Amino acid sequence: ASSRLQHEYVPSAHLSAACTCLAWAPPGGRPPPSKDGPQRKKRKSEVAEVDKQLDVLAIGTAVGSILLYSTVKGELQSKLDGGHDNRVNCVRWHQDNCCLYSCSEDKHIVEWNTQTCKVKCKWKGDNSSVTSLCISPDGKMLLSAGRTIKLWDLETKEVYRHFTGHATSVSSLMFTTVKPMNENKSFDGITGLYFLSGAIHDRLLSVWYIRSDRKEKNAVMSFTVTDEPTFIDLTVSEVKEEPVKLAVVCRDGQLHLFEHILNGYCKKPLTSNCTIQIATPGNDGDSTPKPVPILAAAFCTDKQSLLLVYGNTLQPIIEKVSLNTTESHVCLIRDIQKVLSLKTDVALTKVKTPVVNLDTKVLVPGIPGHSTAVKTPSSGKEKKKNKRKPGETEESIEQRLEALDIDVSKVKTPGGLPQTDSFAVLLVQGLESNDAEILNRVLNTRKENVIKNTVARMPIHAVIPLLHELTKRLQGNPYSASLMVRWLKSVFTLHASYLSTLPDLIPQLGMLYQLMESRVKTLQKLSRLHGRLFILVTQVAASEAVQDVTEVNQTAKLVYEDESSEEEGSDDEMIADKDSDENWDEDEEKEEQSDEQDMTVEKEINGDSDLEPENESEEE
Repeated sequence: ASSRLQHEYVPSAHLSAACTCLAWAPPGGRPPPSKDGPQRKKRKSEVAEVDKQLDVLAIGTAVGSILLYSTVKGELQSKLDGGHDNRVNCVRWHQDNCCLYSCSEDKHIVEWNTQTCKVKCKWKGDNSSVTSLCISPDGKMLLSAGRTIKLWDLETKEVYRHFTGHATSVSSLMFTTVKPMNENKSFDGITGLYFLSGAIHDRLLSVWYIRSDRKEKNAVMSFTVTDEPTFIDLTVSEVKEEPVKLAVVCRDGQLHLFEHILNGYCKKPLTSNCTIQIATPGNDGDSTPKPVPILAAAFCTDKQSLLLVYGNTLQPIIEKVSLNTTESHVCLIRDIQKVLSLKTDVALTKVKTPVVNLDTKVLVPGIPGHSTAVKTPSSGKEKKKNKRKPGETEESIEQRLEALDIDVSKVKTPGGLPQTDSFAVLLVQGLESNDAEILNRVLNTRKENVIKNTVARMPIHAVIPLLHELTKRLQGNPYSASLMVRWLKSVFTLHASYLSTLPDLIPQLGMLYQLMESRVKTLQKLSRLHGRLFILVTQVAASEAVQDVTEVNQTAKLVYEDESSEEEGSDDEMIADKDSDENWDEDEEKEEQSDEQDMTVEKEINGDSDLEPENESEEE
């Protein structure tokens, strides 16, 4: 009634085994049919009225155990273990109070005896995870849903009926009628009843009809809402002509109210009779009204007024609203700022942030030109002398700085950053904040000693992130790869012992191995090509040398002018030289055809040059 938190319970294992679902145990004895499974949920908001009767709360957890918690005693009553080995999706109490049903991601439904805390019965509910349960008004049947909906006979644990269900996993199941509409036939406890289902990411709520035959498996009607339903409450129709009232809270924070008499098939999806939203007035400092999300809604016992839960989940506001309006859209104005004065800013007043001037320059260690004399800490006697005498004037900061002898012209570097012999701190900052600018600046350094110092001084935890960053950059442009290899080399030489202790080293460096292999694959082919080209180039150079030498000698040969016989001889020699030139051209073509002929080529060259001993010695 006062919107105050009355009781809070944090399970000891709330971090490892988070609470996933809860349900109130029915108060002692057999309750009237209207206080059925789904309506038990609304007790959260109605605790003040009913706390005399309601006590035990069943809480399902993410690891498969179920906790039974007594709100009156304020302690854990018992723990149900051994039924599920995965997340519990829904818990539902049977009316006779010592029986509890739960379903889980492990595809099973478990029936528990809460007195002995043992599993009464366990059976497979679906081929995928079972997400929702609901017990029939007479307590003999059980609805279960993953995506398809099944109706089980609780005595035999066999499927009584199948329904098509939804495309996604069902989040809510509840019966909407207690008696069949046709009162002439004898009632077997289930036939002729309607039930409702909603699913995640589904904007349609479906209503299903349980027939005596198995023919019809599809929904008889559906309600459409604006977003995925997060909380559903309804008034159960007990008399034939009484309409079912439905309150659906959507993920977008709106509440939709439906009122409909369930009487057979309806083809079109039904829209809401009334939509309720809550907003801030928007008159103070903020001129625009802001929407306030509705978290849950429940009908009061008179079936006319509603309890609305809105605001934030830490400190929700619960308000009783009576709606007798004919309007299709209602917007309630609530100023939640005044109600929600969270007193957090008081504790933070002691913290003061320093005012930093933008022109300040932070000096990095190891600045060239900073030659300050290191003063030893003065003793107490000297301190007294430093006190100013009345006549003296205090030195200005400028004079003091001059005394420090920092040459500003030396400090400024072309890059704008003070020089240093290692970038360890900068590198770690860049890796942690993933700042590309810092990383580019650090990793593009070419100085070997800076790289070595940086890698040596960086903390161990940054080694693996650095390797990942280097691997990423190696995949990019080949120019940057040549720089990254230097870093890799120093990382592996300096941190080899640390890397060898890592258990998952191979997957961490897998990408790097692949990169290296793909780069080295082409190395053999390249070296072969290099060898061939080298031979070709040397042959060409050699041939040019031979040609040059013969030309020089030719000029020398043409000096002789004595007799005709010698001239003929020199002509012969010239012919031989021309032949050798022609041979050269042929040799080059042969050269490309095979490597084996290289030797013969050389022999031919040598053979040609044998004509003159001088040439041979020069070539050698």
